[in-house]
Amino acid sequence: MFDLVLGTNNAKKLIELRMMLPEDQIQLSTLSEIPESIDVDETGETFRENAALKACEQAKHLGRWVLAEDSGLSVDALKGEPGVYSARYAGTHGDDEANNDKVLSELEGIPFERRGAQFNCYLCLSDPSGKVRLEDSAICRGVVAEQRSGTAGFGYDPLFIIPEYHRTFGELNLAVKRAISHRSRALRSFIPRLLRLVSDESTT
Repeated sequence: MFDLVLGTNNAKKLIELRMMLPEDQIQLSTLSEIPESIDVDETGETFRENAALKACEQAKHLGRWVLAEDSGLSVDALKGEPGVYSARYAGTHGDDEANNDKVLSELEGIPFERRGAQFNCYLCLSDPSGKVRLEDSAICRGVVAEQRSGTAGFGYDPLFIIPEYHRTFGELNLAVKRAISHRSRALRSFIPRLLRLVSDESTT
């Protein structure tokens, strides 16, 4: 079994990661299960930089393989904001309600056709020495609604309309989100490469 630490404390992100990673081949641990894990400052200016920081610094500290991800919402009319500041857009990290309120306030008066946006996900795998071994990314395009709808998901999900479904991520069930979300798309590309690396590591 390949020992892999999932470098996030976000319980809802962990659900999506665990659902897709093959636990018959990979022994998954989370930061909450590792008392000696550290909090890594997300000082990067891009999703890629933050994912690498979280993976590499944690991996060097623990001496273990770490998979980290950074994700967020980029709104076209806001010149890409909130972007890497998605989790703390309103000032307090993880305050979903305040973050959603700020996005709605910033977009007040903007017509539906100009409310395009995308969710971004960037994955980074570091080996125990802190060296990046694999990276992947994906996006999911949508439109920011004028008000919240639905209670599923987390973050900006109640505002993010998937045009093909005419519903927000907050209204769609987990199976649909798993098929089309930015995180799921990145993982579908990433996992075959991870399994090849696991195979190579087991023969060295």
